[in-house]
Amino acid sequence: MEDNNNNNKPDLRDTDVFKFLDKFKFTIITVLLFFGIGYLSYYTVDANEKAVILRLGKYHDTLGSGLHFRVPLIDDVQKVKVDLVYKMEFGYETIDADIKTQYSTYNFEDVSWMLTKDLDIAEVKWVVQYKITNPSDYLFRVKNVEKTIMDISEAAMRLEVGDHIFDQVLGSGREQIALKVKGYMQEKLNEYRAGIKVIELQLMNVLPPRPVQDSFEEVNRAQQDKRIYENDAERKRTKVINIANGDALKMIEQAKGYKTERINEAEGDASRFNLLLEEYKKYPDITKDRIYLEMMGDILSKIKDKVIIDSELNNVLPFLPLDKGVEK
Repeated sequence: MEDNNNNNKPDLRDTDVFKFLDKFKFTIITVLLFFGIGYLSYYTVDANEKAVILRLGKYHDTLGSGLHFRVPLIDDVQKVKVDLVYKMEFGYETIDADIKTQYSTYNFEDVSWMLTKDLDIAEVKWVVQYKITNPSDYLFRVKNVEKTIMDISEAAMRLEVGDHIFDQVLGSGREQIALKVKGYMQEKLNEYRAGIKVIELQLMNVLPPRPVQDSFEEVNRAQQDKRIYENDAERKRTKVINIANGDALKMIEQAKGYKTERINEAEGDASRFNLLLEEYKKYPDITKDRIYLEMMGDILSKIKDKVIIDSELNNVLPFLPLDKGVEK
């Protein structure tokens, strides 16, 4: 019964498709190999890439964007993104890069904690941005370029932080430190022929280590209070000095005015005396009497109560108002 069922099944070798494939199998295989080799012989390089060609395992050429030919099974093509800006973070890690970017700084003490020149510990975080400028050097000159960049950057940062005191690392010297570290990194990468260009090195906010942050904040607040008091004292000092300078200038101007007045009076008296002298030489008696009368008139005009008597008159005491006293 089973033999009858097997005999009833059609034999695929008797079908037209099988006969066609069997008849043209070498032609079909040749066509497939031709298209396969053609497909493997051409490749495309994007606009932001460069292709490094290895022929039999040895560097051959570097090509730009476009459609290119390669020898199948002989040429190996490695594409490198040369227009992409790569970023490497030190002392922290970006968890979520969004509108409100979130960072993590835990378990990075081995990288971020650094000793300053005045033997304080600073928590330093920074980011390095770089581009690949020479794809062949990037691929073959240095075994692990990313690890090399990390080691150079960390060594340079520790060197510069160690040459500055804590306050400079915290504020005033941050920009100078970043520039020096960037220059040192580029110098070393060029020396190693790593094919890397450092675009930017940005130093993040430098803080004291977390275990001593509270104490540091207290010291910082005390220093701020000190600066406030010093500025207030300086303002008061400036105010007092300005007032004193103003009073001094006022007194100097008054003295100058008094000096000028006294000089003018003296010169006027001298001129008047010279005129009187000339008149006295011409008319001595008349001039003497005139001077005497003017002087007596000036003196008597200052006395409120006065009695004028003849010098030859006697027994005038009963007539004088002696009971009223004498006005001094």
